[in-house]
Amino acid sequence: MLESDSPHPLSLEPVAMARPRRVVRSRPLNPSRPPNLPEIQPLPRWARLNGGDRNAMFLAGAGIAHLDQILRAGADVSRAGDRAVDVSSAGLGTGADISSASSDSVDVSNAGKNFGVEPVFSGALRQRLALTAAAACARLARLREDEAALRDAEHLSGCGGETSPAGRLHRLFRLFAARSIKFDAATLSLAAEYVGAPSAFDAQGIAEALRQTVANANDPLAAAAAASARAMHDLAAVPAIDAEIFALWLADVALAQKLGWNAPVPLLATVIAHPALRRPPNGRRPRPGDRDWSNALAGAYALAAGEAMDLAGALSRQTQKLLDAAPKLRAKDALRVIDMLVADDCVAPARAAKTAGLSDRGARRLFDRLIELDAVHELSGRSSFRLYGL
Repeated sequence: MLESDSPHPLSLEPVAMARPRRVVRSRPLNPSRPPNLPEIQPLPRWARLNGGDRNAMFLAGAGIAHLDQILRAGADVSRAGDRAVDVSSAGLGTGADISSASSDSVDVSNAGKNFGVEPVFSGALRQRLALTAAAACARLARLREDEAALRDAEHLSGCGGETSPAGRLHRLFRLFAARSIKFDAATLSLAAEYVGAPSAFDAQGIAEALRQTVANANDPLAAAAAASARAMHDLAAVPAIDAEIFALWLADVALAQKLGWNAPVPLLATVIAHPALRRPPNGRRPRPGDRDWSNALAGAYALAAGEAMDLAGALSRQTQKLLDAAPKLRAKDALRVIDMLVADDCVAPARAAKTAGLSDRGARRLFDRLIELDAVHELSGRSSFRLYGL
């Protein structure tokens, strides 16, 4: 499994940021002074897709611009350095030191102008969206697993073991939170393996073509549309649904590269089957090979950006509760568990115990305490084999 506390044997080097940013060494979270996270406002109604695609390009631009601000509006509160334990939280360990920050809430419109630092919950945001994207793609491929089944398969089994076709789709989108993604043969071969495409396809040739396609695009939406359409053309010999899922994944990669994000955010696949995107006269959902794919993709990103911002707002508020609860925790290395919670969709007590050096009983008691403080939610709805997250 691509668990964030275990190195992946196929780890790739992160790509350089499009725009170099000042990096300030992060410091351990001070439990006595929990930071204030940005107050994220929901996307205005005028910027949301309400059906149809008359203003799809405008709405997509507005939504992605707002989401881009959120991804640059964070203050670093991670515990980087020797004590950081999560691979997915590595991207959170660079940014502005908040040890001297004021107690006032940070305004999103201004905070992103500092150094473009991602908010501390960006790992959880990507992983929660990865789960949604994987479940949506599983439905497209007529696979049985829903979000609950995919979450259990990922977090309650051993790292790196065999999984189902739907589980491989989940791993594909979880790559976005584990590393920066670039168009090279190794990355594309790994992604093709996860979607079930033949491993013998011309990964090097496709990678070169995609790099050129993205470089020639005038804007992020054009890059996403061109990369996904190109993938459908290059993967004509692959089963249509596998090629489509691969193309949806590539669109988010191209968008993130054009925007200079630390890593892609699963967006397009989370909404591609939404009823608001279906086209008359037969109500067919858009596909990357369609003639009007550019406009359909814009509508999908307009819808996805709004939903991602809603999720980011909820995660920001819950993360603030978690950080406020930190001074009340007496368990040894509880802050390591907090690192895990803000970096992933959910955490199992057994994994928390192993990573933070707690006993199994100690980990369970820690999560019970966090539940009492309303700092985390129990996500499985079971009395055993529980999973906890923001």
